[in-house]
Amino acid sequence: MRQGSALNRRTLLQGMLGLPLLEAMVPAFGRAATSKAPCRMAFLYVPNGILMDQWLPASSTATLPRVTAALAPFRDDVMFVGGLTQNGGRALGDGPGDHGRAGANYLTCVHPKKTNGRDLYAGVSVDQIAAQRLQGRTKLASLELGCEEGVQGGSCDNGYSCAYSNSISWRTPSSPNPVEIRPRAVFERLFGAADLETDPVKRARQAQYQRSILDVVMGDAKRLSSNLGGADQRKLDEYLFSLREVEKRIQAAEGKPVPSPGIPAPDRSIPTDFGEHARIMMDLMTLAFQTDSTRVATLLLALEQSPRAYPEIGIPEAHHGLTHHQGDPEKIAKVLEINCYHMKQFAYLLGKLKATPDGDGTLLDHVMITYGSGLSDGNAHDHADLPLVLAGRGCGTVKPGRVVRHPKETPMANLFVSMLDRMGVPVEKLGDSNGQLGYLSDI
Repeated sequence: MRQGSALNRRTLLQGMLGLPLLEAMVPAFGRAATSKAPCRMAFLYVPNGILMDQWLPASSTATLPRVTAALAPFRDDVMFVGGLTQNGGRALGDGPGDHGRAGANYLTCVHPKKTNGRDLYAGVSVDQIAAQRLQGRTKLASLELGCEEGVQGGSCDNGYSCAYSNSISWRTPSSPNPVEIRPRAVFERLFGAADLETDPVKRARQAQYQRSILDVVMGDAKRLSSNLGGADQRKLDEYLFSLREVEKRIQAAEGKPVPSPGIPAPDRSIPTDFGEHARIMMDLMTLAFQTDSTRVATLLLALEQSPRAYPEIGIPEAHHGLTHHQGDPEKIAKVLEINCYHMKQFAYLLGKLKATPDGDGTLLDHVMITYGSGLSDGNAHDHADLPLVLAGRGCGTVKPGRVVRHPKETPMANLFVSMLDRMGVPVEKLGDSNGQLGYLSDI
């Protein structure tokens, strides 16, 4: 950084846009000490189980099956973890309701109370344990993202409140975190003003007349760039470009017409195409990590018992209904296509993270991301041997590129305890954990 350059401009820009850490922001004598990137964690959830015979490769070097084939370019960046169980998702005397339990139990590892009233009870989820302990280090303690609107009120699964299905993140045992499915709202939360108008009519009026927040500060950004070294200029340009691209895609999504007549128009900021919606949310998650706006995120790609159809890939039937295929080859084939489609979105996220420089590596080097479901066989409502991929290197604490099979009935909570420990948030117990999960960083 040149001597005498305006610190207040840089501070203003970082405050408004959440700039990534530039070399010019760190005194030369302090770079070695501060170059270590923080560790982040994220949890991606898909509902209704997965076709397990097309999930887990036979070995660490075997060809990937159909569902996970999209991860082939990232084979050295992911670990397939087998044998994990969520016992709290089982009935345990409460009868039917596996879908309601699967979502509520997934990150809390606690058997939820069967109720369709306000007396909810599950547990504090792993993401919120981390968020609460890391609070104050970032602008946002956590991000709770989603791609499907939840049902408000009532029972969604055999006496289990819809609240159990609407979120996988629980701030307290009785308080699930609401999921934000509107890309615009996430963007404004990350990069907009702190005093955003909450009235929807006023917000719409403001949006009509306000210019992009990037337009407001672009002049200062250019002046700042002229005072930076070559590496910082490239980093700033890449960051502003990616930010502008996300904003343009959100704006484009807001203006898209409803593709099928007779279907009510969704919220203006919600894309009608699932893949586009998921990728925008993943881009926003990447930006949140890149700017260190948060270090903890969840993404609920769809709800348990999801009625969502996928016309983008030629499937007009609801996902949940198809998973109860009872051996019907035609339904199984469609479930397989949906499983593969979901996985392609996850592969997109890994590509974004791997292409984003961060400290002495990339964002993918400095994250731990799980992708999985609270059910293995959706047709049988099985909560054992769940599908799970752990991606990233966790700042050097995770050794990916392997298939690791643990003994049957190993609590998934053990994995979460181990992840928290690698985040610098050690806990003695989470849900039904009985220790830490081994073989994450060694053979």
